[in-house]
Amino acid sequence: MAYTVTNPATGIVEREFASATPAEIESAISRADAAHVVWSATPLSERAAVIQRVADIYHERKGELAQIIAREMGKPVRQGRGEAGFVGDIYEFYAQHGPAFLADTDMNPMSGGSAIVRSESLGVLLGVMPWNYPYYQVARFAGPNLLLGNTIILKHASNCPESALAQEQIFREAGLPDGAYVNLFVESRHIDTIISDPRVQGVSLTGSEKAGAAVAESAGRALKKVVLELGGSDPFIVLDDINLPETIAAAASGRMSNAGQACTAAKRFIVVDSVYDRFVEGLAAQLQTYVAGDPLDPETNLGPLSSLGAVDELVEQVADAVAHGATLVTGGHRIGEVGSFMAPTLLTNVTPAARAFSEELFGPVAVVYRVADKDAAIALANGSEFGLSSAVFGANPDDTQYVADRLESGMVYINENTDSHVDLPFGGIKKSGFGRELGHFGLDEFVNKKLIRTAAR
Repeated sequence: MAYTVTNPATGIVEREFASATPAEIESAISRADAAHVVWSATPLSERAAVIQRVADIYHERKGELAQIIAREMGKPVRQGRGEAGFVGDIYEFYAQHGPAFLADTDMNPMSGGSAIVRSESLGVLLGVMPWNYPYYQVARFAGPNLLLGNTIILKHASNCPESALAQEQIFREAGLPDGAYVNLFVESRHIDTIISDPRVQGVSLTGSEKAGAAVAESAGRALKKVVLELGGSDPFIVLDDINLPETIAAAASGRMSNAGQACTAAKRFIVVDSVYDRFVEGLAAQLQTYVAGDPLDPETNLGPLSSLGAVDELVEQVADAVAHGATLVTGGHRIGEVGSFMAPTLLTNVTPAARAFSEELFGPVAVVYRVADKDAAIALANGSEFGLSSAVFGANPDDTQYVADRLESGMVYINENTDSHVDLPFGGIKKSGFGRELGHFGLDEFVNKKLIRTAAR
């Protein structure tokens, strides 16, 4: 599996990189292990200063970084600039607030004497990251763990080699010691070998359910800590007419951002009967405002999918839904003969027999369900094997809170789209994974909470 830049807007292979050899993998682990000795002993204030420099570079180079991922995975440059800027915010958050989160905790022991809990690094960590947010996914993992003093080996997606190298270069320029962050173009078949190495202390993966299960199995055999952020089939629940045009606009943007290729994108629109028809009509109209175009054009709001294979998979899922009784309101087809573009798509009346009822639709496809009331909405939302995030819209705070309290989800947003915030936890339950990133929670996964107890005299 070569690491390849294949421009999804043109289908042209622009650049290829060789996969790492076993000797290069061994070298990467050795470098990261040696770097941990140095980096973990570096004063926390100095580690924070390096992370702040990383943040500054991301803010300075938003345009350049956006251009890279536009060519690699098709994200429109306007959205790419937003991603790079948010990544800068993540690193800055940990640089500015992380040291306070890592302060010793005085336990005030009941038995007298003293006791503190100190947060210390574990060592070398492996990160396995996806292509859909090439910078953001890495930052969620790297920011808190580098601040802690851990060191990182990063296996990025095979279609994102240039953004992977750009990130490694940023860390180097910011002053991170050699080996503290190592980009490795490693094939998936070698991941088990890395996880099982005694010098590696944990692994974090953002990706598919299948990849998560494989990594968790390897980590379990090796007794290593693992954090998984996997797929989602996030519900977007509409309880009543709470400024329906604004709700519909939020629904469209929540589904179409990054061409719908986001784990936390709104995917299942669950709408009460009283506003269902108006919602479907309005959402269909909103989707038509998204026009596929060159991701390098600053005016483009809908880029290509990551690959032609991704388009083919979505078209098959839509066709299967229609074959099982669904109504295709709009879209459902590939756009053009060049590139990986798919038309914005809206399905209604999807039945449980269809793949689209239970599978994640990773692209610009919205599915709308009609329900009688809030309890029916909860039942349908919770019927999924996934539990990453969810959103609920309604005018009555008691109703929205009632629904939020009962949703089986790692995150619930009321009267706004699911989003990501530097200071709030991110993560799911069920087959969406486990563990939390961002906020102070991101510092609590790969850490030794060391108790230091001094006896009373």
